[in-house]
Amino acid sequence: MIREIHEQPKAIEATLAEERQQVVKVAEEIYNEKYEMVYITGSGTSYHAGLAGTFSLSLLTKLICSSIPASEFGVWLPSTIPRKALLIAISQSGESTDVLEAAKSALKRNMKIVAITNTPQSSLTKVADYTLLTHAGEELAVTATKTYTTQLTLLFMLTLELASLQRQGSEKIEELKKALTEAPRLVNKTLTSNENLMREFAYNFKHVNCFFLLGSGPNYATALEGALKLKEACNVFAEGFASREFLHGPIQLIDGQTPIIFILTKDEIEHFKGLIKTVVNFGAPLIPISEEKQAFSDFSVKAVEIPEGFPKIFSPILYIVPLQLFAYYSSIARNLNPDKPEKLRKVVK
Repeated sequence: MIREIHEQPKAIEATLAEERQQVVKVAEEIYNEKYEMVYITGSGTSYHAGLAGTFSLSLLTKLICSSIPASEFGVWLPSTIPRKALLIAISQSGESTDVLEAAKSALKRNMKIVAITNTPQSSLTKVADYTLLTHAGEELAVTATKTYTTQLTLLFMLTLELASLQRQGSEKIEELKKALTEAPRLVNKTLTSNENLMREFAYNFKHVNCFFLLGSGPNYATALEGALKLKEACNVFAEGFASREFLHGPIQLIDGQTPIIFILTKDEIEHFKGLIKTVVNFGAPLIPISEEKQAFSDFSVKAVEIPEGFPKIFSPILYIVPLQLFAYYSSIARNLNPDKPEKLRKVVK
């Protein structure tokens, strides 16, 4: 797991370089087909990537987007689709039973499919009309890391190409394209600047068995994915919430033994200052993850610092990295094997 966490800059760089032409081709096909709606599906980590992709597509393109977990896709999908719709199906292995069943449900409704996978010639690619490959190399750890950030990379690349074709603020889109190429460098910087701190946090909280993670906008997906990593690697209860949704019931559960990991982009700090104060006043240990490290000096806590200047819409690529490290080192601190959680398998059949 730790090796694969550190392979992320290289994997993202390879995905950006080697899949660029295919992304352009698929975007042109989608644009020419005049789809009105995009469904995105996946399971676990892949579903969380899809959720972040839904945010970017909804914000930057004219498409109506909806994310549905693969295991629920056939149940939630209407028998007749009123708009011309496309399915983006995401699976690291391309062999997940739930994702393949979701693809079958889409095909029955005459929907075309874009597969996002790390595995060429997988079952998913064989039923898909278009395939986009994450160039992450083989991922051995059950706890997915590098395939998640490369899935995000492909979804953001596809979003930008579609937005460009639709001429949705072309100058802004070109700036965003340039910014996305900085992802490998910034992920590497995030890794090197936070590894020791996340190891320290892991050992400080090794006796804690309940964590809450809060994130907003695109980092709602980060909160969900970070919580999943802690569940998988550490056998702890961890739950992710959209930040203010935490006030609608779950806040009742916090006390001095329930750390709150708060994911905050630069523009969100002022908006959520009241919620931060509420959490701290109830005695919950606070772990902020933000570009604005100094913003939390009043709370006497150590903040996890994210490099500045990366567009918020792509920020899940960076903000997940400290959480991956925290899950890994928390597992080690608890004398567990993060590579092989005893009840999990890499491919869910």
